[in-house]
Amino acid sequence: MKKLKVFSIILGIILVLMLAIGGIYVNKMQDALNSLNTSKSSVSKKIKQGKPFSILLLGADTGADGRVDRGNSDTMMLLTLNPKKQQTVAYSIPRDALAEMVGDKKKNVQKINAAYNIGLSPMAKKTVGSLLGVPVDYHVAINMDALKKTVDFVGGVTVTSDLKVSFDGVTIPKGTHHLNGKQALTYARMRYQDPRGDYGRQIRQQQVLKAVTKKLETPKYIVKIPELIKTVKDDISTDLTAKEIDEIVLKYRSSSKNMDFNQIQGKTAWINGSSYQILPTDTMQRASNNLRDNLGLSDQTLNNTETKLNAKNEDFFSDEDSTDYDTFGLNTTFYSNNTY
Repeated sequence: MKKLKVFSIILGIILVLMLAIGGIYVNKMQDALNSLNTSKSSVSKKIKQGKPFSILLLGADTGADGRVDRGNSDTMMLLTLNPKKQQTVAYSIPRDALAEMVGDKKKNVQKINAAYNIGLSPMAKKTVGSLLGVPVDYHVAINMDALKKTVDFVGGVTVTSDLKVSFDGVTIPKGTHHLNGKQALTYARMRYQDPRGDYGRQIRQQQVLKAVTKKLETPKYIVKIPELIKTVKDDISTDLTAKEIDEIVLKYRSSSKNMDFNQIQGKTAWINGSSYQILPTDTMQRASNNLRDNLGLSDQTLNNTETKLNAKNEDFFSDEDSTDYDTFGLNTTFYSNNTY
């Protein structure tokens, strides 16, 4: 079976954190940030105005195992940063979540990680925004090789694993271990051996994130952050402008003081022979409310394609053992054995 091409969104969050804690090195930081693939024009005025904003972090399955094509965004996380509350609220979205591909030529639903492959970041932003009823202001897209580079940059990370992780020729036994970049990439990517599936992988991703962040906040590595940005510059693209990144450094440092990480979990369904995660309406609504609250927005009742399909599939949710979910012709995608 083809190896699963998955990347942790960790590097995206680390990028945001690097911007926040690196304000004291403005000159070096500016030089480093200018090397990034940033946007020439602003897509939102929120950062300029110092308002709370959201950013979609996309981990594309490129940059490892020799892949050079676009790939799917097999890890997606939506963050909202609020400098007044000094808080960041983040939600990991299952790669297999059923979602409408917003902006596609024909209305259809697929696994949400396909949005990036079909329409790059613009479609991914629209799709996530519609799914959760949250305005998605910006994005950061990262490929897999950036994680390995970052972990190696900080001299490795120590994690405690509650299970044996073996993937891509690397094995990490159960217990506490110090991982180098390649090992950390394995630890963040493995999914099939974990009985929790993608949700277990998200927990391991957050472990690596916290370990890397802890190191980056020490004086030894703070002074080297501009060097790290240059190291991973070819692995990152964003629709933030260089000026907006400067303003994040100045205005949003406090947003990293309280970081609330969450997972959106669904129920397994088999559609066209492939495994999907169906997100319950109340679960999506709860995530929407929390994200909107951190943006300073009032609650908004979700009324999208996903909630409408859920309403038509009451038996799926009421029957604990049911795996049948009807998309009423909106899903015509058939995955091969290597891609489901």
